[in-house]
Amino acid sequence: MLSVNGLCKSFGTHKVLDGVNLTLNPGEVVSVLGASGSGKSTLIRCINGLETFEAGSITVDGFDVAKPKELAEARRRSATVFQQFNLYPHMTAVENIALAPVEVLKRPKAEVIAEARALLDRVGLAHRADAYPAQLSGGQRQRVGICRALAMQPRYLLLDEVTSALDPEMTAEVLDILKVLATTGTTMLFVTHEIAFARSISHRIVFLEKGELIADMPTADFFSDRGRSLPRVARFLSKLQGEAL
Repeated sequence: MLSVNGLCKSFGTHKVLDGVNLTLNPGEVVSVLGASGSGKSTLIRCINGLETFEAGSITVDGFDVAKPKELAEARRRSATVFQQFNLYPHMTAVENIALAPVEVLKRPKAEVIAEARALLDRVGLAHRADAYPAQLSGGQRQRVGICRALAMQPRYLLLDEVTSALDPEMTAEVLDILKVLATTGTTMLFVTHEIAFARSISHRIVFLEKGELIADMPTADFFSDRGRSLPRVARFLSKLQGEAL
């Protein structure tokens, strides 16, 4: 289980997360929704140890992210895909994917390279395995980023606005891959503005407002009268009436 309890995070005098509680069980897909600035990305960065926090706790399969001696083990159990692709420009797609399993997990390079090529095949990029990031489209680079995360064989996949830098066609490419992952039991915490997509793949919806978690409920309930009974959620959903929800 990935567990967040009473999480508080501030930047200076601005409180970004205020007492957030969240659990993610193996096999679940949980989408985190909310307006820009509500703390969604900061939540992901705290979970993977890229941000420290003032109060509360985060554990990944029992390993405490706030304890330096346990952080590395917690990170081995989760992997993050960011808004920006963050690929090494001097490495090919397959080299980018293989780097961490070889360097961090100390796995045999030949074995990891074979698995990296298999992952690229899985996302329709077998023919681009030896291409450099500059030779790939944005959607292709993000698919490589997803493969790089999966290569670590994580129990939890954290996705932070992974389509925000993409045009609609490239967005569709990436969402198609995530839909497949969701149907194969990959555990995902998905921060997104892709509301209709979140509705289609998620078991639960979490809604953040100014750093507070004000809703955590099954997806069907969130988009029903139960969700709309919460004034802030109702306002959020009313602005989306023009979208295909």
